[in-house]
Amino acid sequence: MRRILCLASVLGCCIAADAGLAQTAVRGGIVHTAAGEPIRDAVVVIEDGRISEVGPASEIAIPDGFRTLSAEVVTPGLIDARCTIGLSGYLNQPHDQDQMEQSEPVQPELRAIDAYNPHEHLVAWARSYGVTTIHTGHAPRSLISGQTAVLKLRGGTVSEAVVKPLAMIAATLGEGARESGKKSPGTRAKMASLLRAELVKAREYIAKRASDDEKRPEQSLRLDALAKVIESEVPLLVTAQRAQDILTALRIRDEFQIPMVLDGAAEAYEVVDRIRDAGVQVILHPTMMRSRGETENLSFETAATLYAAGIRTAIQGGYEPYVPKSRLVLFEAGVAAAHGLGFENALRSITIDAARILGVDGRVGSIEVGKDGDLALFDGDPFEYTSHCVGVVIDGVVVSEATR
Repeated sequence: MRRILCLASVLGCCIAADAGLAQTAVRGGIVHTAAGEPIRDAVVVIEDGRISEVGPASEIAIPDGFRTLSAEVVTPGLIDARCTIGLSGYLNQPHDQDQMEQSEPVQPELRAIDAYNPHEHLVAWARSYGVTTIHTGHAPRSLISGQTAVLKLRGGTVSEAVVKPLAMIAATLGEGARESGKKSPGTRAKMASLLRAELVKAREYIAKRASDDEKRPEQSLRLDALAKVIESEVPLLVTAQRAQDILTALRIRDEFQIPMVLDGAAEAYEVVDRIRDAGVQVILHPTMMRSRGETENLSFETAATLYAAGIRTAIQGGYEPYVPKSRLVLFEAGVAAAHGLGFENALRSITIDAARILGVDGRVGSIEVGKDGDLALFDGDPFEYTSHCVGVVIDGVVVSEATR
């Protein structure tokens, strides 16, 4: 009995210690909330993982016993709206490359959460620069590559990290989906045809599964996934860089009346009116993405152009087939800020606007009472190259104090 009581006491102390870590306060010379005007000399109080108070330091008393951090600039935790972090590993070796299953071109049943590795070094790397939430999944390297998920960059298991286990179904129209030799699809017309055919199958599957007919089809993981798109439960995330591919994606959206988010969109500025009129949101390519092949016409000013047109846009870290596999949204947004986007919109593109596109703005993306306690701390303007990320807080837990 003594041993049991002793063990219970130890466990109780551990739980209390973990709970204490989530009782955190952060003082900032300026706090950019992404929910209103910046607040100077401000305090953010986080209790039990959620923001309980935010405002001028003169109006908020930090509770006794709270761990307190300070920084010149505080922002919401940054959000990478499209990457393969956790599926693609920094070693760039076959054993840590799970972002692409190349056995066939259509595999919407593949789940990102089944491949995500929370201990991958790229997770800690991105986190140390202020990234607290990612939208990760299968790379745009086949017609329908799989499912994406939204996760926090903390926790030792997927269940601890996951925010949204199924966020979108990833598809590609363009060079990324083209197969070589005599494999299909080898042309843009074939890509569009195959995508339409899969959506038709999903629509028919829904109807047949709902019928009382004894010949109801057996369950299909593939069609179950696409059925969620047809029934508007999740968007189809379409990577399309060329203007012609963007327009093809919009046609398919109209034909099937499905929710869609554009990914990449290097030539979006050429068809900005069509994107705006369709009401489609854009997860834009990394600003400094290499301009070659189908991205040869990308522009550093595209983010500013989309914002000026009233199109909700997020800037992504993306997927690189070479090390380090992903770019940092902090730097990509900074370059966009210098090319017409401006500070506030650049910050929104990797915080609240990214959260809204991903459908998780009720939890993350801004510093507001009731939201998750996710913060990034900097010793200066976050988008200045000479500034550093000096602290990161996720759910009230201090996960990094490195100077990066």
